[in-house]
Amino acid sequence: MEHERSRMTVWSFLKGLFKVVIGFSLLVQSLLFLFILILVAGVLGSVSSSLSGKNPEGPSITVPDGGALVLNPEGVLVELAPPQDPFESIINEAFGGSSDAQISVHELVRVIRAAEEDKRIQAMVLDLQGLYIPSISASKAYYLADAVQSFRDSGKRVIAVGDGYSQEQYIIASKADTILMHDFGSLMIDGYGSYRQFYKSALDKLEVTANVFRVGTFKSAIEPYIRDDMSEPAKEANRAFLGSLWEDYTTAIDTNRGLTAGSTERLVNNAPAQVRQAGGSIAQMALDNGLVDKLMDRGAQIDFIAGIVGRDADDQAGFRGIGYRSYRLAMQGPHDRDKIGNIAVVTVAGAIVDGEEQFGAAGGDFIASQLRDARTRDDVKAVVLRVDSPGGSAFASEIIRDELLKVKEAGKPVVVSMGSLAASGGYWISASADEIWASPSTVTGSIGVFGFIPTFEKTLEKVGVYTDGVGTTPLAPITSVGPAAVPEAYAEIIQANVEDIYKHFLQIVAEGRGMTTVGVDEIGQGRVWIGETASQIGLVDKLGDIDDAIASAAARASLEDYDVVGLTREKTRFETLLEQLAQAETDASAGQASLADEIFAGETQRRLDAARIVKAVKDEADFFASFNDPSSIYVRCMECPGQ
Repeated sequence: MEHERSRMTVWSFLKGLFKVVIGFSLLVQSLLFLFILILVAGVLGSVSSSLSGKNPEGPSITVPDGGALVLNPEGVLVELAPPQDPFESIINEAFGGSSDAQISVHELVRVIRAAEEDKRIQAMVLDLQGLYIPSISASKAYYLADAVQSFRDSGKRVIAVGDGYSQEQYIIASKADTILMHDFGSLMIDGYGSYRQFYKSALDKLEVTANVFRVGTFKSAIEPYIRDDMSEPAKEANRAFLGSLWEDYTTAIDTNRGLTAGSTERLVNNAPAQVRQAGGSIAQMALDNGLVDKLMDRGAQIDFIAGIVGRDADDQAGFRGIGYRSYRLAMQGPHDRDKIGNIAVVTVAGAIVDGEEQFGAAGGDFIASQLRDARTRDDVKAVVLRVDSPGGSAFASEIIRDELLKVKEAGKPVVVSMGSLAASGGYWISASADEIWASPSTVTGSIGVFGFIPTFEKTLEKVGVYTDGVGTTPLAPITSVGPAAVPEAYAEIIQANVEDIYKHFLQIVAEGRGMTTVGVDEIGQGRVWIGETASQIGLVDKLGDIDDAIASAAARASLEDYDVVGLTREKTRFETLLEQLAQAETDASAGQASLADEIFAGETQRRLDAARIVKAVKDEADFFASFNDPSSIYVRCMECPGQ
């Protein structure tokens, strides 16, 4: 009896303890919910004026008459900025963080074009210090620079300001009629390079087996795993397209700055002597060689701008103007969400992966569904496929191409507009279009196929782990548990499959481009080409930007008056609500900081370095996540810059 009572006492204690734990858990959840509720309420309260009935069209932002548009983006310049997590945006804004991590080049161009037509805007200030432009994104920089040039051609002033400029930032800044730089600043133009890490010796020491399957002399995608250096064919291909990129860059800078032909290249090749001649000052060297117009400290640069557009009435230390974020909000008037569009733009940005949409990648099924939508919509008369991709899954690439062919079969023209990169699988999905446009600096081609399966059976054997068993066929080991060696029969199948897909790739290009498979093979085999050269060898029809491609698509569809729509995934009502909350918080604070504070914002270099680091880490994670082809067969340009 005593034992029974003792057991009941213990059980009662445990039940009580369990109730305490459950109660504590519910308390924590309630407090967390209350915190989020208070946070959201705070956001709603801070933006109530933005969403009130007094201004149903958005926040009240005044564009100063005769002022300057300040273009000061912070983040990585990309083709298509992915949708941000609304919760993350709200949290970032609430705690003073920045959620402006990726900047769409098309968004910036739209703002510049609107300002060009706006009689209230007298000038534009380029503050590019916070804009990170990867070297592979040169075509995006040129596209943005062309918009700046158009703004300047309209008779309005363009002033570039900054502590210094990177090579890619300078593509845009060189379009300004006045370039200012801090006298302790730096302008480094160092050219283009293609360098990779090679792992063969490391893999040998670890006894990792690199099972490689490829076709093509120039398909150097898997060289890092089978060599300790770059092969001569790969170096030959890289020298060719990097040389073309560099020639285009130096020619553009010479032209934009009114320098004699070859000045920029000579300066870079003799940089050490030029710096010594300038007394060791990089800033003075840039001034002496005509790369900048004036060396000024930050305050003097702001005074210079104020001398053109006048002082800010509310901030006599600043100047009259408006930041591009505020201006973007001011130009967002009421629009008809049901407006019919005639040209559909479908964007393929990032590695092509199997399945649905992924952050930083183009899901084959998702892109196919967008093309299907364009095909079945009566209001869409033509499609522009915007490609900014190194390729990826062969299977996903074919899924996209299949749907593209159906759009053509429906009688709707398909025009491809290539961004910075449209190589390998990116070219696979482009080849069957009615017309292909590329920028002179687009990296394309890379017509080749590879397969790569690393196995670790020897590594495990070194520590005493072995794989053994029996199977009914020579292929059975491929489904065994553990990283066993690739069966010889399976290796033969993969190699045969790689060769077959390469033949299919050649046939796709031959049919789409009106060439023979032999002719395609001669310029294929995985070799990379720059857009200008690609147009000469028949891989590209015309050189131009996305605006040219859209105009061409309209002409092919016999459209004189048309609208352009971008096809994207429909947001849920909940996502839309949260996005509006996050945007409203940004809108409410958009015009509060003075322009003097916005320009030369503290820790800009730290944020830019952080953006580079975050992008590098994210790119590595996205890189491995993108290899999900069901057959492990890829049409991807690994030798392209940034891959």
